[in-house]
Amino acid sequence: MLFDLPTLLALRVGIDVIIALAFWAQMRRYPAIGGPGWWSLSSVLGILGSVMLWSRGTLPDVLTFPLGNTALMVSALCAWLGFRSYVGVSRPLLPIVSASFAFFCVTLFFLVEWDLQPVRQAVFTASMICITMFSYVEIRRADPQRRVPEMQALKWLTAVEFSGVVAFAISLQALDLSQDEVTPPFVFFFLLTKLLRVVLYGALVSYRLRLDGDKARQGLLMREADSRALVDNLSAGVIVFRPDHTLSSINTAARRFLGWSEGGANSALPEPSVEGWQMLREDGQPMRRHEMPFERVLATGMPVRSVVIGMPQGAGQEVHWALCNAHPENNAQGGLRHVVLTFIDITSLKNAQAQQKHLQAQLAQSQKMEALGTLAGGVAHDFNNILAAILGNADLARQDLRENASARESLHEISTAARRGRELVRQILAFSRQQPVERTRVSVCAILAESCTLLRGALPPQVELVQVCAPDTPCIEADATQIGQVMVNLCTNAIHALDGRSGRIEWRIDTLPNHSPLLPAELAQTCARLGVDAVRLRVSDNGRGMDEAVRNRIFEPFFTTKAVGQGTGLGLPVVLGIVQVHAGAIEVHSEPGRGTEFTLFFPAAVAEPALQVESDTASLPHEPGTMGCNATSLPTVPSTPSDPAMAEHPSAVPPHILYLDDDDTLVFLVRRLLERRGYRVTAVTSQTQAIDAVRASPEGFQLLLTDFNMPGMSGLEVAKAVLDINPNLPVAVASGYITDELQEEAKAAGVREVVFKTDAVEAFCEVVARLVRSEPV
Repeated sequence: MLFDLPTLLALRVGIDVIIALAFWAQMRRYPAIGGPGWWSLSSVLGILGSVMLWSRGTLPDVLTFPLGNTALMVSALCAWLGFRSYVGVSRPLLPIVSASFAFFCVTLFFLVEWDLQPVRQAVFTASMICITMFSYVEIRRADPQRRVPEMQALKWLTAVEFSGVVAFAISLQALDLSQDEVTPPFVFFFLLTKLLRVVLYGALVSYRLRLDGDKARQGLLMREADSRALVDNLSAGVIVFRPDHTLSSINTAARRFLGWSEGGANSALPEPSVEGWQMLREDGQPMRRHEMPFERVLATGMPVRSVVIGMPQGAGQEVHWALCNAHPENNAQGGLRHVVLTFIDITSLKNAQAQQKHLQAQLAQSQKMEALGTLAGGVAHDFNNILAAILGNADLARQDLRENASARESLHEISTAARRGRELVRQILAFSRQQPVERTRVSVCAILAESCTLLRGALPPQVELVQVCAPDTPCIEADATQIGQVMVNLCTNAIHALDGRSGRIEWRIDTLPNHSPLLPAELAQTCARLGVDAVRLRVSDNGRGMDEAVRNRIFEPFFTTKAVGQGTGLGLPVVLGIVQVHAGAIEVHSEPGRGTEFTLFFPAAVAEPALQVESDTASLPHEPGTMGCNATSLPTVPSTPSDPAMAEHPSAVPPHILYLDDDDTLVFLVRRLLERRGYRVTAVTSQTQAIDAVRASPEGFQLLLTDFNMPGMSGLEVAKAVLDINPNLPVAVASGYITDELQEEAKAAGVREVVFKTDAVEAFCEVVARLVRSEPV
């Protein structure tokens, strides 16, 4: 016989055993893939069905026929359920179990009650046809676009199986062939289709594995892309190095920090290797190799945290600062794969800290200067009284001596020393910003020209003085005398810095726009608010220069590097005080052996119609020993020639002057001084005495001259009280330090003039004569 049924059934059992084991192994290995478990169960049921067919005639028919047919039918159902599980479709288990049980009962019924073999065969073939049709429909639904070759092959195989089942039914029912003749060929046919189905099932599992693998790789790529995008968009820098010091990856923030373009490395910079990078410690010194975070991770294998590093951005450029962390990245075996450096750019924080430190130093200096200024003002007041007494009495004593008296030389030396003390007081007052400031529109170039003319006479022959003034330099609002003093002080310092050697002192004046980065921030804001540019003055020398320690102290009062007796230490503090009171700024650049440069900035004057600048606006401060009048008139009083005081009184009645001061020495001096000039003088030391004297004779005095700073009532309060009694009485106030506030208050009180106490005798008497001659107001 061509097809031996027992042999075919034995072969089928062996194949089903192999298939069951294979799909069971796949189920264990790939639990996420639905189907192999059901297909393994289908093979087990196929084994049971084959054994039951093989055992017919040996075992009772009531066992073999119902159990064998049910096992084969349920085996086909499990294969269908396995496919549904593979494609993720729900599995109607309860209806299937119910249908299987019903099939078993029907088969048993038509075997025991009515032994109708055609009915049993019809029920079996109809059930198999239904299962095959359901399988075909599910396969078509699973791949409607026909894109999966395995699905299409399985669909066609199911169609072939459907044809086989129909042919098997026709052979049994229509052709009236016996079951023994029909069963072997169809068992062989379905064995072949089963092998093909198993192959296709395995292909579907492989296809699912490929699909899942592609999805996993796609997901991995997406996660990697997301991770790269996340790292790349971090504000913190991330650099990944290999152990051989080569770069693995770098994000955008790190590229920006290093000055690299976002698309790739800048060819002008070195290769991004740790060995080629220069790193700085927090103190600005180069970081040694073993101190670098990368090398520390390589050496220890341990993370490095919170290390402040600096990265120079090229020769002469700024340094970027970062707070850096580094940690190792190991492989599965524990070997080092990468060293990951993460850092935060703290350049702005470092700059802010440096600025804060600078501001704190400025604040401390300002507070110290304010305290010293307050002290200086108080000392200057008392010292002015002493100097005024010395100068006045020396002049009176000189007038009492014969022309050839030997004491005249000693009196001259006394006056010279007192005048030097007076100039020192003026410097102290300039430092403490307590001198009056008369601001007008002045040309800085004109002041510089006159200052250089003055200095050339005292300039050593081996020193070259150069001045360069840019054309169209705008005017500034300033006190010409004080600006001239600034120039003289700076040039004098430059001459001393040359130490008698040949050298060069150069002045340069130009203009900077208010948005220039060279301007100090505060001055730039002031100029921008006023809508003006800034005038820059630079004086440089090629002298010995200064180190940082000296440079940090040059504006401290009484600090000097000169020998004892050669300097007061007030020259540069005076310069600083004058510059600041004019809303300017000053910068110093100096290196030992390379000279010094001072740079001064002043806001330009607000534009207005051109004014005629008189030649005396650039007048310079008086040298020690000169006797210029330093009185400051409040209301403008026309000056007259120095006629004798009695010219205003033809009747020869001398003018009566009331003098008030709490210092007995000055009271005695002024009385003698004015009486010698022909005046009648009433000198008192009490404010109430002066007020009572005017009240007793309101028209009896032609001038009231009072000190300003006195215990109890001030000179201004006395002036107000006296003017309430006689509003036409000229009143002058004398003070050792004159401020803008004092002038404003004096003007408001009706005071005619504020007199500087340390003026020489001639100047003092000239002021008195002018006020006595003035018309009542």
